[in-house]
Amino acid sequence: MTQTEKKPTMWRTIVAVCWAMLGVRKGKEYEKDFASITPLHVIAVGLVAIVALVLALIWVVNLVV
Repeated sequence: MTQTEKKPTMWRTIVAVCWAMLGVRKGKEYEKDFASITPLHVIAVGLVAIVALVLALIWVVNLVV
C-alpha cells in the first residue's frame, strides 16, 4: 500500500455505497474507492442500506395510508 492510499474506513464505504445507490460518481473517486475499500465492507453496508431503505418506504406508506 502506498502512502497515497489510505486504509479503508467505514465512512468512505458508506459514502461509496450511497453514491452507488444514486448512480452518480466521478471516475476519479470511483477508482479511489475501488482501490481502497474491501468487498466485505461494501456488502455489509449495502445490506444495511437496503434494509433501511425498505423500512423507510414502509414507514412512508403507513403514514400516507
